[in-house]
Amino acid sequence: MIRALIFDLDNTLTDFMKMKEAAVVAGVEAMVDMGLPLTAEEARRRVFEIYDREGIEYQQVFDQLLSDLYGEVRPDVLAAGIVGYRRARESVLVLYPHVRMTLLELLRRGLQLAVLSDAPSLPAWQRLHQLALEHVFRPVITFDDTGERKPSPKPFLKALEMLGRSPEEVLMIGDWPERDMIGASGVGIRTVFARYGDTFGTTDSGADFEIDDIQQILGIVDRLNAVEKD
Repeated sequence: MIRALIFDLDNTLTDFMKMKEAAVVAGVEAMVDMGLPLTAEEARRRVFEIYDREGIEYQQVFDQLLSDLYGEVRPDVLAAGIVGYRRARESVLVLYPHVRMTLLELLRRGLQLAVLSDAPSLPAWQRLHQLALEHVFRPVITFDDTGERKPSPKPFLKALEMLGRSPEEVLMIGDWPERDMIGASGVGIRTVFARYGDTFGTTDSGADFEIDDIQQILGIVDRLNAVEKD
């Protein structure tokens, strides 16, 4: 019986990369208006180069850009970037279609719901609060809980421990085959590839199931539980 579902957060529940792109563009445009000596496109390119080097969750990306340009962090320009970024983030960070109704239906059926994210704890919780999902998931496992990222088995084993479930009772839903699918299957959890969130042009996900809309999860759970009841 499937009794719990573990969801990746970014690009599974929300279009994280769309948000990141829009927020960075808004931030650098605000900094250019404050005198940043680059075009908005040049600044955007340099910001994503820093993300490529430091990781997409790097919290001092604008500070680093300004240090590279000025040899110091100018507070007037940094403030413009931060405000521009946050305003865009708040308007663009939204759930994929049918996410809320699907999660509520899963809860109505008595299933446990968890989040397993490679993000640090604070940004992960900030996104959940902004999406009004802060009371939906228990537990929420982040990079800070194990110090390792998927596909390491440690985050998945931590999730199973906190859920109090065996691998056979759990489904993992995610958008990144090399992390979500491989990591979960490595500890015996069945996997669901969220093709709607794929940013890599994946042809073979290696997942047990694939979905183009999150509401298809309901049918997968129903089929698995009907078979296992028999």
